[in-house]
Amino acid sequence: MSFFAVPFIGSLLVVQTLFPAVPHQVSVKYWQPKAGDRVVVDTAANEGYLIHTDGLYIRFPIITGQRRGLCYIGRCYNGATPTREWVVQSQHIKGDRITFGPTGRFLRLYWDDENTAYGFHEHASEEIMFDRESRFQSMGCIIVRSAIMDILEDTYALNEEEGIQVVSQYGVEQPVKLAFGG
Repeated sequence: MSFFAVPFIGSLLVVQTLFPAVPHQVSVKYWQPKAGDRVVVDTAANEGYLIHTDGLYIRFPIITGQRRGLCYIGRCYNGATPTREWVVQSQHIKGDRITFGPTGRFLRLYWDDENTAYGFHEHASEEIMFDRESRFQSMGCIIVRSAIMDILEDTYALNEEEGIQVVSQYGVEQPVKLAFGG
């Protein structure tokens, strides 16, 4: 490294500290998953955000839990997708190809190191569901389109050892800040 390179690199680090990356939305078609990506789920607007550590993100429509009491798979509960901090820690293939879509892919959400019944998955009727005015239609899980599930699956593959950090919240103003606590 030359004598002149050291001050230059030092100046770049100072500039980067004084002017951190500004959150910036990019198109799904240009998205490349990276290690450290996080997900924010806005259950009020039914929007999901997949976010890089540098502030780049994609935004995509989601379907979240019905905002009423439900009885499903032997349980009675409030169907709204809970507000909490989760981690995607396992991937499964489910046999029910209606609820879990044509591939059966399911990324399970864990809370306090315990697996839950919640997760990300597709649905066989996703086009009909996403065309409806209200997207509060699931039994609590987060339903995504197949193309987004592909991206989430690739993201999980890169982050499998530590999992994908997920925050779900009713109403999100600054998804990048919520994801990384800045």
